[in-house]
Amino acid sequence: MVVESLARKTQGADPLYRVAPHNVEVEQALLGAVLVNNEAFYRVSDFLEPKHFFEPLHQSVFDICGQLIRVGKVATPVTIKTFLPGDADIGGLTVAQYLARLAAEATTVINAADYGRVIYDLATRRELIRIGEDMVNIAFDAPVDMPPTDQIEDAERRLYELAETGRYDGGFLRFSDALKEAIDMAGRAYQRDGHLSGLATGLDDVDALMGGLQASDLIILAGRPGMGKTALATNIAYNVAANYNGRPRPDGTIETVTGGIVGFFSLEMSAEQLATRVLAEQSEIPSSRIRRGDISDADFGKLAAAAQVMQSIPLYIDDTGGISIAQLTARARRLKRQRGLDMMVVDYLQLLSGSSKRASEGRVQEITEITTGLKALAKELCVPIIALSQLSRQVESREDKRPQLSDLRESGSIEQDADVVLFVFREEYYHKNKEPRQGTEEWFKWDQELEAIKGTAELIVGKQRHGPTGSVKLHFASEFTRFATLAREDRLPDRR
Repeated sequence: MVVESLARKTQGADPLYRVAPHNVEVEQALLGAVLVNNEAFYRVSDFLEPKHFFEPLHQSVFDICGQLIRVGKVATPVTIKTFLPGDADIGGLTVAQYLARLAAEATTVINAADYGRVIYDLATRRELIRIGEDMVNIAFDAPVDMPPTDQIEDAERRLYELAETGRYDGGFLRFSDALKEAIDMAGRAYQRDGHLSGLATGLDDVDALMGGLQASDLIILAGRPGMGKTALATNIAYNVAANYNGRPRPDGTIETVTGGIVGFFSLEMSAEQLATRVLAEQSEIPSSRIRRGDISDADFGKLAAAAQVMQSIPLYIDDTGGISIAQLTARARRLKRQRGLDMMVVDYLQLLSGSSKRASEGRVQEITEITTGLKALAKELCVPIIALSQLSRQVESREDKRPQLSDLRESGSIEQDADVVLFVFREEYYHKNKEPRQGTEEWFKWDQELEAIKGTAELIVGKQRHGPTGSVKLHFASEFTRFATLAREDRLPDRR
């Protein structure tokens, strides 16, 4: 048609000039279909926008059609021509003549979605070219105070936004399709060891209460300092990674069968400190002795054997301190794309920063942005995210030190955005601080109470969207920073 012939002439004027990817005939055919039958608009309106059209006139036509159709009016060549410049010359045609030509050469409504996808894909390629050009220009003219890592993260963010925004594979699902997915999930849970619908934590009683760690869940693990939050998160992360088993799909990608690939964002401790904790837990040698080098030959053999096993597990640690939620999101997406990702741990929430705009509005708004971002990321990557959180000091002022949802620090959004809220509580920690003078009657009573609670911890499920709340007793070996399922009388072998 006329507009396409103009584009060809422009392209032919200079053999070195490359026109951005586009297909004017497809745009004309789709717009003609919309003008003939407005139903065609609804076939493409959930993913196609005016900006996706190459020709500016076509952008205007699609935009005006959309505005008319959405308010219940009919979009035809007659009704929309008054909203376009009447004196425009389109290759010798007036606007009215051009619109009539579009309607005359329209595609059918059945093909509208396919034509819309072609237009969207070409627009995506043009945007890729623009991002690439920006990357080159910024790299050439970058200011002194802009490190290359900032440019890389910005490029990754823009590319991921391009990949995610306006995808045409979303929209409503039939209930029967959603029901089929639910039945498939139940079937996989039935076949999996332990009959869990989510990832097994390696702590049987916790898995029994929660059904494992569910994909897309934001799980807040909170507690006062000294309760063992990091130790528990590390234990779970290691158990999931150590149990990993994958099988190849027909397309060459790897499907996780059991366990999972784990990404651990350690904002407080270094990767070496975290590895020492895991090494102490697996070798049953106190981490303090490992750091001091206070180990025997037998201990060294244990360390070597544990390290040999641990080398092959898919546990990835990022120990960059003070990163923003945007940086964390970019790095998680990169790990998912390059290595795979089935679970993520953030240690801990309050060490993340939000955008500068939210930070200027106060810490509460910043935390709200962080928790909302983590929940969106869990849903986007379809993985459970365990985010550790501090509790407010008001816990210490109460007689009963068991934490509650109201103790979550700095923002109600933590409780609101979380699918699951877990509290780690060790009564032994507080009881030790109440030691009376030795030799007194109170001391003997205190000592008896200490023996009863020694080596135990409580994991309190304060909130769970898809299950009951409650608490689970766990064994805690402080010298190895290891949590384990607590042995109970009904589980012990018969001693007769």
